[in-house]
Amino acid sequence: MSINLFDLTGKVALVTGGVHGLGMAMAKGLGNAGATLVINNNTSETLEKALEAYKADDLHAHGYVFDVTDDAAVEEAITKIEAEVGPIDILVNNAGIIKRTPIVEMETKDFELVVKVDLVGPFIVSKYVAKSMIKRGGGKIINICSMMSELGRDSVSAYAAAKGGLKMLTRSMATEWAKYNIQTNGIGPGYFATSQTAPIRVDGHPFNEFIIGRTPAARWGNPEDLQGAAIFLSSKASDFVNGHVVYVDGGILATIGKPSNEN
Repeated sequence: MSINLFDLTGKVALVTGGVHGLGMAMAKGLGNAGATLVINNNTSETLEKALEAYKADDLHAHGYVFDVTDDAAVEEAITKIEAEVGPIDILVNNAGIIKRTPIVEMETKDFELVVKVDLVGPFIVSKYVAKSMIKRGGGKIINICSMMSELGRDSVSAYAAAKGGLKMLTRSMATEWAKYNIQTNGIGPGYFATSQTAPIRVDGHPFNEFIIGRTPAARWGNPEDLQGAAIFLSSKASDFVNGHVVYVDGGILATIGKPSNEN
C-alpha cells in the first residue's frame, strides 16, 4: 500500500526545460517511478540531445519544442501533447533563466525577460494544463522555486523577484484549484553539484567553502536528491498537500549559519 502511494505508472508528466541539470534529474526520477515523460525546450537541437540522454538511461521521453512565454504556442503544444501522448497528469514548471547583474546596472528589458520566463511562463503553461485537469477532476502541478523565493542575494534581483512571485503564484493556484483535486506545490532547490557549478566546486574556492560551511548537511546537493520530493508531489502520497514549497537545501534555510570561530 505505501509503495503504491508513490507509483506513477500510467501518468503523463510534462517537464518544461527538462533537458539538463536539475530538470532532467527530476524528470528521470518521475520516469523511474513509472511516469510517461514529455520534455519541453525552446530549441530542437538541445531537445534532441536530451532525448538521447533519457534513452541511454532506458527512459522513453517525448519531446516538444515551444516557448513557455508564448501564449498561443503553449496552448497549441498542450493540445497536441494531450492528443498524441495523453492527458497531462503532472506538470513540472522547471524552465527558467537567470541574469547576474547589479540592480543599478541592469537593463529593464533584461529584468523583464527573467520575470517573463521564470514567472509568467509557469502562469501560462499552468493555465492551459489546468483547464484540462479541471475537466478530468485532478492533477499535480509543481513549480520549481528557489531559495531566492525566500532570500535575497547580490546581483540576482530579477531572479529573486520572479522566484518570490512564483512562490505566491503557487499559493494562488492552490487556493483556486484545490477544489478541483489539483495539488499545486513547489520545490526550492538549494545549491547542487551540476556541470554549471563544477568550476567552483573545488577545494580552496571561496564559494565552495562558503556553501559547505553554510549548509548544515556540509555538502552540495546531488541532482538525484531532488527526485524524492518530485515523486512525492507528483503522487497520490501528496493528495492533501497544497500550496507548499519543499526546500531541498540541506538545511540552509533552517539556520542563520555558524560564526567564523566555530567549526
